[in-house]
Amino acid sequence: MKSEATLFISIASYRDPELYPTLRNLIDEADIPTGLHIAVCWQDEGDIQPFLDAGMALVTDQVGESCHHYRFMYRQVYIDVISVHYFASQGACWARHQVEKRYQQETYFLQIDSHCRFIPSWDSKMIAMLEGLREQSPYPVLSSYPPGYTPGEDEDRKDYVSRLVFNGFTSEGIIRLSSTPFSAESPQRCGYLAGGFIFADGHFVTNVPNDSQIFFMGEEIAMAVRAWTHGYDIWSPHCVLLWHYYTRKDHPKVWGDHSNEAKKAGSIDKAWWERDKIAKARVLSVLNVNDTPCDLGQWGVGQQRTLKEFQYRIGVDFREQRVHPSVTGVDKVSWFNQLPLHHQQWRQMLQYINEKILTLNLTEVDFTQTDVVWWHVGVYSAQNKPLMTKQFSPEAMSGQLKKIDDQTVELKIHFMTANRSPAHNVRICPYIADSGWGELLEKPW
Repeated sequence: MKSEATLFISIASYRDPELYPTLRNLIDEADIPTGLHIAVCWQDEGDIQPFLDAGMALVTDQVGESCHHYRFMYRQVYIDVISVHYFASQGACWARHQVEKRYQQETYFLQIDSHCRFIPSWDSKMIAMLEGLREQSPYPVLSSYPPGYTPGEDEDRKDYVSRLVFNGFTSEGIIRLSSTPFSAESPQRCGYLAGGFIFADGHFVTNVPNDSQIFFMGEEIAMAVRAWTHGYDIWSPHCVLLWHYYTRKDHPKVWGDHSNEAKKAGSIDKAWWERDKIAKARVLSVLNVNDTPCDLGQWGVGQQRTLKEFQYRIGVDFREQRVHPSVTGVDKVSWFNQLPLHHQQWRQMLQYINEKILTLNLTEVDFTQTDVVWWHVGVYSAQNKPLMTKQFSPEAMSGQLKKIDDQTVELKIHFMTANRSPAHNVRICPYIADSGWGELLEKPW
């Protein structure tokens, strides 16, 4: 890392006890910690003792109009903390936007969650990886879901890398993302961006700031679209740079605190789902699928490249909710280097995703029968036309079922069609070795 390079590090923390070891590890593992400018939106109860217990010295303490401002020092590194009570939080992107106001034209920008661990010399290695992409992209961005760790004495740090991939649409029509592991000798191009790890040039903060009204769901696809249309290219790192603590099931979450009960008690002005509804309308406006688009202000798409080309590159039609077969195929393609010859050719390649999770009571169908040769699962139209039929061995069928309790299982059904499927019902039936077809179970789609 060049000594003159500076890094602006943005952290949003919601009642997270992992914040303090994250800050220590971030600084301890940096090659040149004096180049770091760390800013945190700390959504908690305001007791600064955990910072002091972690070895951080309080430097300044100022009361603002709507928040408290602290500055701590750890190993000669300043940590700016914007303190707000957790009931005053308006969501993750709102918190990140508060932090971005502290940007001071640093050379590079790193956005992370408050539960991370870092490799030694992470700052130099991130910079080297980013700069190594300059010939291919004038404005590269490193982003992915980092491998996981679990806090503890050994922290159980995983050693894989992954890239973001398409994982379906929500009921509102917003893309869901997941990740798949990969192995490569260099970073891999990707269309998607992860909110919990973004490393880019410092000007990313001013060109693609977090939308303060996006609560949580949809932030990643909205920011990926905005980054692309502002001229940024996203890459998945090919080696581990940091780790992330996933699930955190025992830690408090904003949707648990910002409940209807908290609103009735006067602790908050909006329940989490009310903010989420506003956020999703804004995401759909970014994707240009909202027939009554919101006024996005500074959080709209850029003018460097088009939304249409972005959809070509990731193989997804936002408005029609159709995808290229390779997107959901074995390779899970998340970036297409070649553009289609024309729009109509591209549209003809796209397919609809038909998905349903069927809840089955084990009194309706006995999946433990020992004389079954194979199970038939079919989806049919109202006119009895088969839209999808599959045969599963008893072992394969068992693998398709997710146990909910002793009496209930779920069966996920997924198939692609050229046109929007008029699915009407699902039929499940065993084929018995000596007697042929067994008892038929029919469920509505």
